[in-house]
Amino acid sequence: MSLVGFKANNHPQQVGRNGADDEIDDRGTPQDFWHELDEKYHFTIDVAAAPHNAKCQTYYNRQENGLLQPWHGSVWCNPPYSGLDRWLEKAWFEWYRIGGPESIVMLLPANRPEQPWWQTWVEPYRDIPGTGLTVRFLPGRLRFIKSGATEIKPNERPPFGCCLVIWAR
Repeated sequence: MSLVGFKANNHPQQVGRNGADDEIDDRGTPQDFWHELDEKYHFTIDVAAAPHNAKCQTYYNRQENGLLQPWHGSVWCNPPYSGLDRWLEKAWFEWYRIGGPESIVMLLPANRPEQPWWQTWVEPYRDIPGTGLTVRFLPGRLRFIKSGATEIKPNERPPFGCCLVIWAR
């Protein structure tokens, strides 16, 4: 079998025929997992949130569009997985912006390193001194809170593992 000419695409669950599926894209980060990270990074803003799943008192929702707003302080970002390229590009822009954030922690799927978003924005800089970028692969599969739910039910995990992409000064 040859891979010549093969073009990787996001999984159909991430981007359907009619664009991103809100039910799939709206993945609320489990509070206990986030709290452990917050203890270390002291997050000041959640840049990709909805009112029902925001992790910080200050957050950008879909209408405010965190891709168009300045990021500051210590940033938490669990972006919609259908548009990862744009979120990673924005993170790099903010990281190098004068007066930009002191840290950015982004929760990403860890099963698609062949994707252009990973190959462009993560792999060339991963764990290289001077970039400020590290990648932490998480054990097991993180369970997310579905939109409209107050708890995580059985079998509500994605079919992939996750990682944290971290920019820290």
